[in-house]
Amino acid sequence: MRNALLPLLAGATLLSGCASLAPASCPAGQNPGRAVELFFGRKIGDQVGVSEADFARFVDEELTPRFPDGLTVLDAAGQWRSNAGPILREPSKVVILALPGRAGGEDRLDAVRAAYRQRFSQEAVLVITQPACLGF
Repeated sequence: MRNALLPLLAGATLLSGCASLAPASCPAGQNPGRAVELFFGRKIGDQVGVSEADFARFVDEELTPRFPDGLTVLDAAGQWRSNAGPILREPSKVVILALPGRAGGEDRLDAVRAAYRQRFSQEAVLVITQPACLGF
């Protein structure tokens, strides 16, 4: 059984490398778009400095005006290596957006990331953008 799974896993690994390629076409009822994930750390220094209320206010003031069609916010446990070198672990928020079309919105994403970095003294906000087929 284990040996039978190896070709399947190898194929899945090869296909996952193609995730950055745009789908050739979308199924009926879906249109080309992008799935965007933003990762927001909540520590300031050595302690959690971005409270739930702070983040909710950030969503209301920065994210919602730029992306009024909707978004999803998830709680996460983040880990990353800072510019100073050590690995940092912190509670985080992940925001998922579905953006129509293959391009556009980068200026709004950049503005949100810059606003968070400045408002909460953050070194970085990770963004991941992938092609997707969207249907509502």
